[in-house]
Amino acid sequence: MRRLSLAAASLAAALGLGGARAAEERTQLAPEPPASLAVATFAAGCFWCVEPPFDKLEGVVSTTSGYTAGKTAGPTYKEVSRGGTGHTEAVRVVYDPQKVDYGKLVDTFWRNVDLVDGGGQFCDRGPEYRPAIFVHNDEQKKIAEASKAALAASGRFKQPIVVPVEPAREFWVAEDYHQDYYMKNPIQYAYYRWGCGRDARLEALWGKPTS
Repeated sequence: MRRLSLAAASLAAALGLGGARAAEERTQLAPEPPASLAVATFAAGCFWCVEPPFDKLEGVVSTTSGYTAGKTAGPTYKEVSRGGTGHTEAVRVVYDPQKVDYGKLVDTFWRNVDLVDGGGQFCDRGPEYRPAIFVHNDEQKKIAEASKAALAASGRFKQPIVVPVEPAREFWVAEDYHQDYYMKNPIQYAYYRWGCGRDARLEALWGKPTS
């Protein structure tokens, strides 16, 4: 399935012909980080909107938009959005575990996802926009599952939490024009985010943000 038309319009305006050509290039696997750093991977719908909350955290070194959990190598945005590759839009967070712990990253994820919607996120529908936590080791799995269980037991949500905790798989780095989209194209990004209803839905789930 395709992203909502308002997002497609914003993307087309920002890209121009150069972006269209780039969309046809095969994507590459994300490189391994230095040994002193760690990786976390989260899916919460459109990856444009998932980078900003993690970028704000002290200890986060980088965020990268990409595609994961699919069945084809080097998928392009066009292929993923058309459906059939099995990939999910996700964000790869490289962080310094001496400055920010994985639990903080998981907490940030929950506050930026509709955790009771497994059919997509906000205005974006289809499996490529499904939410998920992709864990890279047993410790991450333990923390993520405990956090999910605590939320479920809190009674805050009337519907079940449908976000799966899955083993991390190959992560294909999305095309350059998707990286830091919110900084490169702030007007288009703001229009898309508003039109998609992300903030309104998050406020309904969690209340008004405190910062």
